[in-house]
Amino acid sequence: MSPARAAVVGHPIGHSRSPDLHRAAYAVLGEDVHYDAHDLVEEQLPPFVDARRSDPAWRGLSVTMPLKSVAAACADELTVLGAAVGAVNTLLFRPDGTVLGHNTDVTGIVGAVLAAGTVPAVPQAAVLGGGGTATAAVATAQRLGAASVDVFVRSATRAGRAVEAGRRLGIPVHLRAWDEAPGLLAAYDVVVSTLPPHGADELAAQLEAAAPTTTGVLLDAAYDPWPSAVATAWSRAGGAVAPGLDMLIFQAVDQIRLFTGRDPGTPLPREQDVVAAMCAAVGRPILAAPSLPRT
Repeated sequence: MSPARAAVVGHPIGHSRSPDLHRAAYAVLGEDVHYDAHDLVEEQLPPFVDARRSDPAWRGLSVTMPLKSVAAACADELTVLGAAVGAVNTLLFRPDGTVLGHNTDVTGIVGAVLAAGTVPAVPQAAVLGGGGTATAAVATAQRLGAASVDVFVRSATRAGRAVEAGRRLGIPVHLRAWDEAPGLLAAYDVVVSTLPPHGADELAAQLEAAAPTTTGVLLDAAYDPWPSAVATAWSRAGGAVAPGLDMLIFQAVDQIRLFTGRDPGTPLPREQDVVAAMCAAVGRPILAAPSLPRT
């Protein structure tokens, strides 16, 4: 029997760690899934999806930047979370030829934050940046139990999707001026930086100069280079730090559930062994598979 197929798509794709993560997981699970990478730009994704939707060998696609919004349009149906966030990082090919769009970035951020530190039942939450990943960060705040979320942006016009995601999820989003961040961040229980590599370096220098103290958890979605300047500054202030690589690991776990015929959140067989193998594949210390809050 030919192996099942799955892949990660995006541009550029050469840096992606998804093949390492998925291959390690399928080896532990004993699943015969061939997983590779395809470098695609936005206009190439729809025909790529259409060419595979009727092929029974194909299980699904992991979707990275800049294709997450296009991927949502390629899906015949979105999960509730995918629709709320407005972008998907997972396309599931179903036996009837239809394609389901889902967002596992939220599970990834939640898992990484909970693996890094302790979060109160009703945390004070903040997001740095208003781009595509910020919508998943807003959903993360809602899933962790926050009553609202503050989004620090340089331009309010770029944060429209984050505000809309909050409206759909029922969590108020308050936009804050970027220059307020250095003086306020230490008070938050959870901070998610959605900025690109080096995007928070100036903020990091300001935090170092202010020398605040914090007990919060910071997740920096940019995992290369690591540690980032803002992660270093946060750690020196006493906070816990979650690298974006941990987010990548935990979001891949939920994709693997889907690509092996399970529902999101359903435990994998030997899940801790799966997570350990994935961590080893990308050079991370072994993480515990956390018990994730469900909405």
